[in-house]
Amino acid sequence: MSGYAIARLEDIDEVSDGRCPWRPLRHRLGIRAFGVSAWTGKHAGDRIINEHDEADDEQEELYLVTQGRAAFEIDGERQEAPAGTFVFVRPGVKRTAFAEEAGTTLVAVGSVAGKAYEPHGYDVWAPLKPLYDAGDYAGVADHGRAAIEAAGYPDAMYSLACCESLAGRKDDALRHLRRAIELSEQFRSFAKGDSDFESIREEPAFKELVGAS
Repeated sequence: MSGYAIARLEDIDEVSDGRCPWRPLRHRLGIRAFGVSAWTGKHAGDRIINEHDEADDEQEELYLVTQGRAAFEIDGERQEAPAGTFVFVRPGVKRTAFAEEAGTTLVAVGSVAGKAYEPHGYDVWAPLKPLYDAGDYAGVADHGRAAIEAAGYPDAMYSLACCESLAGRKDDALRHLRRAIELSEQFRSFAKGDSDFESIREEPAFKELVGAS
C-alpha cells in the first residue's frame, strides 16, 4: 500500500442517496482519521449540502469553497462565501448551502472533538439505500456485497448482514454479522435486539455471536 494518494476532483464519481450528490474523498483516498467530502452545484441555485445540524453525531465541520460562489444559511442567517472562504460550524447549528454560480464546489472536513474518528461506511452504503428503502434486500446484497467487503466498514457490513437476513440468506448474514462485530464490538449488542435478524435468531451461531442463551 502506497504512503500517499492523489486524485482529481473530476475523476471521483458522485454518490447519491436521493439528496444532494457528493464525492466521497475520504473513501477514494483511503483516509481513516477524519471525514472529508466534496459537493458541486451544477447550476446556480442548486442546493449543495443538505440542511442538517450534526446534533446527533456531534461533528465539528469546516467548509472551504474551492470554486465559484456559495451562499450558506447558518441558523437562519445568510452568509456569502466566494471561492477561498472557510466556514466553520459547530455541532447543533443548522446549516445548508446553495450555489450562487454554476460549478460552485465546496469541500467539507469533519470530526468529533476529543474522539478518535471512526469511518462508518456511508460512502458505500448510500448508492444501495434506494434498494433498501424499496424493500429489495436481495438486491442490496447482490449489488453491494463486493464493495462492502472490499471497504471493510463495520456499519456497512452490519447493514449488509441485516439485508441478507431479511432476504433469507442465513449463512451470508451470519458471516457478515460476525465480521461486523469483529470490526466494531458495538454491533454485538445492536444485533441482539434487532428485528432484522428474526430469521436467524434461533440459530446457534447467532446466539453465540450475540451472547444470547
